[in-house]
Amino acid sequence: MKPVIALVGRPNVGKSTLFNRLTKTRDAIVADWAGLTRDRHYGQGNLGNHEYIVIDTGGFEPDAITGIYKEMAKQTRQAVAEADVVVFVVDARAGISSQDHDIANYLRKLGKPTVLTANKAEGMTDGVQFSEFFELGLGEVLPVSASHGQGMRTLVDLALAPLGLPDIDEDAEPQDPSVIRLAVVGRPNVGKSTLINTWLGEERLVAFDLPGTTRDAISVPFEHAGQKFELIDTAGLRRKGKVFEAIEKFSVVKTLQAIENANVVLLLLDATQGVTDQDAHIAGYILESGRAVVVAINKSDAIDSYQRELLERSIETRLGFLKFASIHPISAIKRQGLAPVWKSIVQAHASANRKMTTPVLTRLLLEAVQFQQPQRSGIFRPKLRYAHQGGMNPPIIIIHGNSLEHVTEAYKRYLEGRFRKAFDLVGTPLRIQLKSSLNPFADKESTQDDRRRR
Repeated sequence: MKPVIALVGRPNVGKSTLFNRLTKTRDAIVADWAGLTRDRHYGQGNLGNHEYIVIDTGGFEPDAITGIYKEMAKQTRQAVAEADVVVFVVDARAGISSQDHDIANYLRKLGKPTVLTANKAEGMTDGVQFSEFFELGLGEVLPVSASHGQGMRTLVDLALAPLGLPDIDEDAEPQDPSVIRLAVVGRPNVGKSTLINTWLGEERLVAFDLPGTTRDAISVPFEHAGQKFELIDTAGLRRKGKVFEAIEKFSVVKTLQAIENANVVLLLLDATQGVTDQDAHIAGYILESGRAVVVAINKSDAIDSYQRELLERSIETRLGFLKFASIHPISAIKRQGLAPVWKSIVQAHASANRKMTTPVLTRLLLEAVQFQQPQRSGIFRPKLRYAHQGGMNPPIIIIHGNSLEHVTEAYKRYLEGRFRKAFDLVGTPLRIQLKSSLNPFADKESTQDDRRRR
């Protein structure tokens, strides 16, 4: 499981800038005024062999009792609860404030590993300038500059040090390729626990808890129709032989971790509520992570024909980017429609690990170009020469040729459709990468042009 780092602090201390620096993105909006961030924001980063999840939060006021600040404080508390370590960000130039003391008191009571970080410390090398922050009682102060990228490696090292993470190359147990790791994800109350109860209650299924997990996500090995699976549960399994329906809290971190550790993801929707923003966000992350996916629509027995038609339109509109996935209406509580889901899970896993030979890929590519050539860009028409496989889970096809930077997205989708049909790729994303050949005479041509100009 990836460790989780939560960024906490009062407004306008640079938490979002630090988030962007740690994740090497620009996902968090940054501006020079307080209170811009309100909701929790999640991102992923890496340092050497270690990967981690970062949570950006809004300005934290632990004692807020009304208004938007109360909701922001609630979001921050949830982020701290999900995190393995907290990075408490203060402003090195503005100095300490009463709000910093309130946050420090809250974090000390929790007893969670905390790294005190003084942001905006560019040009401040004298340790005496940070002495006032020792009043917070959180130990040493680490000066950093998120906007300039100073101190980032030290910050991540200090944040991950209390977790005692082993190197990825060491102590790594090889995964059994015959076992399909299946993650069941979805919004709260869509029926994940009911579906898991149904699976574990079937005959020929062996279930027991695997020890050694650092968080309360549980892996449950079981077998269905001779195929071994490992269920990565996000619904709250706790003890062997007992699965109970607790008040299910939607945890983004647990969902992201389950998707990352899975071979196939079962996205569970609620037929009575349609496709919500949360469903679309989860589906987008599944696509981004490259995992094979199967969509199951639970509680399908509770809707009529009109609601079913609206649901189909909602799926086409909001989940159109998952057209490659199999969609199954089921009823977990009545055990209806579950057999086709298992078949699609196995098919999606096989598609994600399909081997595609270079001669076959090249032949399919040339046939596709002969049937429909790429659009000309000015005087150039892209020339696609040969293709080979660049990876599996998800399958990656690398196409080589000339002037491939002019290939349109529409033409890439056309090629994807041809490859999918030929290799029967169902339930898995397919990524196409284009690599243009370098012109060995480019330097000579530029030299001749310079001579002509002179």
